[in-house]
Amino acid sequence: MAQADIHPQQVSRLLLFLAVLGPIQSVLGWSLSAALWPGYDPITQTISELASPESPVRYLQSSFFLLGALIDIIVALQFKVIAKPARVLFFLGGLATIGLTIFPTPLVGVSEPHRVFATISFVIFSIWPVFGMRFGRQWPPIVRPLASIVGTLVLGAIAFAFLSVWTNPEIHTAGLWERVVTTSQAIYPALVIFLSWLFLKNRNYNVS
Repeated sequence: MAQADIHPQQVSRLLLFLAVLGPIQSVLGWSLSAALWPGYDPITQTISELASPESPVRYLQSSFFLLGALIDIIVALQFKVIAKPARVLFFLGGLATIGLTIFPTPLVGVSEPHRVFATISFVIFSIWPVFGMRFGRQWPPIVRPLASIVGTLVLGAIAFAFLSVWTNPEIHTAGLWERVVTTSQAIYPALVIFLSWLFLKNRNYNVS
């Protein structure tokens, strides 16, 4: 077993930077893209439509998707406070984001590959906390079982609500719900990284 899986390592400055950048770039991406597309309705239209082949801001939104995927992959490789299964999920989630970018959804009709990759992404970033849980007082409380289970339940409930709306053509608030779920899925990892850094910083200070 690797040393990092027995004794937690301090969170790097790179991860702290990504914890700040992740939510900001996510919200900035779809906000800026929507603002540059006259007539776009963020309540009824999804974020994916901003990257559709017919979208005038396709390349702008796609670049933010790819930036988000890169952040997820770096977190998967660097954030060893969470258990390895969660890091594998982060890596796969980054690949799923790349997949949904390569296969954009059209404004009219449905792209099945896009829907598959998007669903995989939403599911992964809802369930990862329970796969990243650690046991023992040497680990930050935010990655211990109670917080991990609660985090998964909250993220899962939000994602389920969105997927229920997204797959029901009679409900016209998919855009709003997608923004809720993507924002929550961007903020929660940032919170875990920051609280882990704070816990380990204080622990090391007390030891010294």
